[in-house]
Amino acid sequence: MKVKISRSLGLIAALYFTANFSAQNTKKDTLPKEQKIEEVVMIGYGSQKKSNVTGAISSIKASDIAAVPAGRPEQVLQGRAAGVTVISNSGQPGSAASVRVRGITSFGAGSNNPLWVVDGIVVDNIGWLNQSDIENIEVLKDGASAAIYGVSAAKGVILVTTKKGTKGRLNLSYNGFYGFGNAAKKLDLLNATQYATIINEGFINDGQAPRYTNPAQFGIGTDWQDVVFNTAERKSHEFSISGGNDKSTFYSSFGYYEQDGIVMRDISNYKRLNARLNSTHKVLDWLTVGQTLSYTHNRNQGINANNEFGGPLSSAINLDPITQAVVRDMSTVDPGDYTNPYIVRDPNGNPYGISEYVNQEMANPLAFRYTQLGRKNWSDDIVANAFVEIKPVKHFTFKSSINGKLSYWGNEGFTPLFYLSPTYSNTAQNNLSRETNKKLEWSMENILTYQNKWGKHNLNVMIGQGVYEYNIGYKENITYSGLPVNNYQDASFNFFLDPSKRLVTAEDGIETHKASYFGRIIYDYDNRYLFTGTIRRDGSSKFGPNHQWGTFPAASLGWNISNESFWPENKYVNSLKLRGGYGILGNDAIDDFMYRSTMVSGSNYSLGAGNDNVIYTGYAARTLENPDLHWEETSQFNIAADLKILTNFTLTVDYYRKKSTDILRRVAIPGYVGVTNNPFKNVGDMNNTGVEVELGYKKNWGDFGFSANGNFAYLKNEILRLEDNLKFVNGAGFQSMGAVNRFQVGYPYASFFGYQNAGIFQTQAEINAYTNSNGGLIQPNAKPGDFKRIDVNGDGKITEDDYVYLGNSLPKYTFGITVNLNYKNFDLMIFGQGQAGNKIFQGLRRLDIQDANYQTAILNRWTGEGTSNTIPRMTRADLNQNLTRMSDYYLQKGDYFRIKLVQLGFTLPKEVVSTIGASKVRFYVTGENLITFTKYTGYDPEIASNDEFGIDRAYYPQARTFIFGANIQF
Repeated sequence: MKVKISRSLGLIAALYFTANFSAQNTKKDTLPKEQKIEEVVMIGYGSQKKSNVTGAISSIKASDIAAVPAGRPEQVLQGRAAGVTVISNSGQPGSAASVRVRGITSFGAGSNNPLWVVDGIVVDNIGWLNQSDIENIEVLKDGASAAIYGVSAAKGVILVTTKKGTKGRLNLSYNGFYGFGNAAKKLDLLNATQYATIINEGFINDGQAPRYTNPAQFGIGTDWQDVVFNTAERKSHEFSISGGNDKSTFYSSFGYYEQDGIVMRDISNYKRLNARLNSTHKVLDWLTVGQTLSYTHNRNQGINANNEFGGPLSSAINLDPITQAVVRDMSTVDPGDYTNPYIVRDPNGNPYGISEYVNQEMANPLAFRYTQLGRKNWSDDIVANAFVEIKPVKHFTFKSSINGKLSYWGNEGFTPLFYLSPTYSNTAQNNLSRETNKKLEWSMENILTYQNKWGKHNLNVMIGQGVYEYNIGYKENITYSGLPVNNYQDASFNFFLDPSKRLVTAEDGIETHKASYFGRIIYDYDNRYLFTGTIRRDGSSKFGPNHQWGTFPAASLGWNISNESFWPENKYVNSLKLRGGYGILGNDAIDDFMYRSTMVSGSNYSLGAGNDNVIYTGYAARTLENPDLHWEETSQFNIAADLKILTNFTLTVDYYRKKSTDILRRVAIPGYVGVTNNPFKNVGDMNNTGVEVELGYKKNWGDFGFSANGNFAYLKNEILRLEDNLKFVNGAGFQSMGAVNRFQVGYPYASFFGYQNAGIFQTQAEINAYTNSNGGLIQPNAKPGDFKRIDVNGDGKITEDDYVYLGNSLPKYTFGITVNLNYKNFDLMIFGQGQAGNKIFQGLRRLDIQDANYQTAILNRWTGEGTSNTIPRMTRADLNQNLTRMSDYYLQKGDYFRIKLVQLGFTLPKEVVSTIGASKVRFYVTGENLITFTKYTGYDPEIASNDEFGIDRAYYPQARTFIFGANIQF
């Protein structure tokens, strides 16, 4: 199905130039204004002097980017731009980070990702980029600056510009490093003796005989964390060559990056290969052509990250320490579990230990590793742009570009026959599977710019048009079952198998189309009075026929007060600019054709009886039709001040109010309607209000230089409306506990709700005294040592109606600071970042496995009157539902401050490096994730999974890493 409508998202021309300059308008200035060199920032389809920018734009320079040895380029944004929250989805190599600009804009998973634009090419992520190829990053945070991208800009826009060549001598550079990392901390889990003691106590408290006669006989037992954690290597090599003349310039690079995981590196690792060529050619005085071209190959293996249902890390937390990792003496175990022919063994033939008590998806990580060997995910991305720029007459520039991204990706793996436990095995048949995907996305844009300066007037007018095609591709799956081998090394699709053992499926991509018309006016008078006006009109095939087009306007004003003649010369406030703006943006992050009642297979039915019975493939409506479905709309107001004070300080303060309306959600409908999916509807409103502060300082004293840059952001998020006047909608669930967070009107996005505990019943008398108006017990199943729950609504019983707001999953405060010092040939950088004002739900222990291990905090449990008022007694029955219902017991403060990076470098003297023909040789040592200040007791307080924040389901922690590297330039 095709709807021939197209829409544009952006072309960014790219050159970032920074120079020292003075914003002071004083008699001390020796150059006229028009000759001063000023910092230029990208603004979307163009650039502008920073001193005249009227929107809220944060810039990250190449020097900041190069200093961070990140596995993925988006991680360099963390702590460096106020209002931009970056939280790692996992410490697993190659894992993306959740990037959110000025809070949460929508409800749907994935619909809050910012719009990424690389050299004018709209892409879904930047994981394919080589970090050293990035020249600068600009974050368009407010409505006025982001509105040029219209229907896809509500979540913020991040512009990435890659490096270009410059005329002059040929430049050759190498950047490389080698490092090793490990887990920064381990959980405090019970050892075997402590575990047996605690389990016995649970039996005794429930009136049963203890399981273990002598807990001390087990000693320390198995430390499963030592089994899964390992030292992980990390290495990178990047080469680039650039140069040019008056007619042509080029930049080319090659990069290789490899990282092992700190959790079972054989099945947790990542590799990336990059190549790039950028060039620009001035064919005639009025004609310039150019292109960017990059290729990236990614390959990774991964484990279940932040998932309580299995995987080596969750198993290490939950497995009992009594079970042996490897059984070398069969007389020490019950042989019954070890008779299966498909039990997994070590290279010496010894079976891996099987727990008698902890099963489900939990398994010996060493045995689990065997079932995952040979699995891999891969991708190949080709991203390209070509442009023609014509200057037909004075003041006019016409630029036409074509952009595209061609992606191939997939996975493959072999599942052998294995037996890990009575509840986790595959003894029927092995299988080999492969999935392949292809997707092409392309766009074409035409832009005409008029720029003129007369007297004190400066005018820039831009109009543009674009067409965009998305999701042109396919998906193929193939599975072979019952191979005559049982290891991944020998598994192959070249085996000839019976057709019944070969399964092949395929599907085509659903193409979508967009069209756009956009324009912008930038005007300033004498660098004092500033105005920017933008409008964009977008059409999309994703939305219903009644709402396929939308218009997104914006305007902003600025006043460089310090450029006024009445501004006094002073040493306190050297420059001052006030700015403000308002813009309306859209959000089109929704599945394709959700407004249509499309058909889906799977509704099979049979006709006939006995031998005449025939099963027919049936089709049914996927969802209900909604021709009024349209994009979400976000209006944003921003007011700010930019100052330079005391000569060496810079200060920027922004206040914003961002309101999203008609947010898209699936709404519940009665089951008798007969559709397979609930339909989407525009149903919600949400507000984000915040303050952002960026403060910088820089000064040199002879051979010593010092600079510091800090940022701080405050965010208040509030849900204003849900569909059909609902009070709340349940959010993420956790095992049998049900939902642990909610989308509730009047509260922040995905806030935690549950029971409020009022301590622990110390005596039976306290239980008997906790009664309702009829004299009945409010908690009739409670015993001394159980939680006392607050009857919030006063109905005399404890139910989910007594759930109250317990905390925010989103950080209220985010902050970062970078300090740079240099003395002669030495340089030192210290970078720290953190967040505060949020809670973390710690769901590390399986609720449905009574014998799962505990953290040592359980040793402070209630064992008698006055022994504890925070941790309940041990009980296996748990009739009071102490641990199986959501309450504040599971929440901890998520505040942290982390010394993210410390780097010490030494640059060899020029007279030394000149002997080998080099222009610069620098060596450095880096420590990453060195110290984290937090009260959170899990592995890592930095927790996110797409749009699920602050829920720890056995989070894969980030590694503490030490790196040794070199930068060499010729």
